[in-house]
Amino acid sequence: MFTGIVEETGIVRSFTEQEQAWRLVLDAAVVTKGLQLGDSVAVNGCCLTVVDFAEDRLEFDLLAQSVRLTSIDGIGPGGRVNLERALLPTTRMGGHFVSGHVDGTGAIATIEPRGKDVYLRITPDPEMLRYVVAKGCVAVDGISLTVAELDDTGFSIWLIPHTLEVTNLGDKRAGDRVNLEFDLLAKYVERLLGKDDDSSLTWIG
Repeated sequence: MFTGIVEETGIVRSFTEQEQAWRLVLDAAVVTKGLQLGDSVAVNGCCLTVVDFAEDRLEFDLLAQSVRLTSIDGIGPGGRVNLERALLPTTRMGGHFVSGHVDGTGAIATIEPRGKDVYLRITPDPEMLRYVVAKGCVAVDGISLTVAELDDTGFSIWLIPHTLEVTNLGDKRAGDRVNLEFDLLAKYVERLLGKDDDSSLTWIG
């Protein structure tokens, strides 16, 4: 479980297909502190298991489903990714509960300065929008953000300068894909009410 508060951005060193999985190697300096093999780290919001690490390096194995249903395959060497270690009992809950199970991806339709802030509009699969509410939370590439506007084709978010400085959103452009995770509560309520047809979401993590 995570909070959606990014601890640092890591740099992709390599992403290679191996015999049984894809190996992702990142340069990192903060999230490696206190880490152990087998720990979970959110990489652009996708919960991955650490299979090797050093003081300045993290390595993960990804299955085909994770590669196919997230945006990780589109990040090349040198690209920045958002990193967060799993929650501790003493962690401050500055964001919201994020499971690290990516529901799908969305495309950035607009990202541009408007006044002192930056306007971000994302268009996901229309069926996913039933989990989005105005003023509610959504994890975008693992970042806990608040939905400002919502319509039938997408949703919008206002970004403060700090978010752009400490995450990879400052690198994003229109057309880029981002990982999305929606509020767990909405999905549980839908399931309990018997309205889940299992047709739209495939959780990854």
